Amino acid sequence: MAMPQVVEAAVVAVPDPRWVERPMAYVTAGGATVDAGMVRKHLEASGFARWQLPDQVVVIDEIPKTAAGKFDKKVLRGRATP
Repeated sequence: MAMPQVVEAAVVAVPDPRWVERPMAYVTAGGATVDAGMVRKHLEASGFARWQLPDQVVVIDEIPKTAAGKFDKKVLRGRATP
């Protein structure tokens, strides 16, 4: 969420046939233009190794939250897996 165009971000693990799991990021942009390449470039410049970068970045309107106000990663994982 340190990227100026990103309002909120959540990362979940999704199944991967080769690596068992890989990261997938969900971001809200608040009207700004954001794409996977921009997010990956920002993360790499911030010191993340390439293998740590999310394979997919999905821009959504709002990240679902639990009753306590935390990101609901169960819902996000459900969106990622069929």
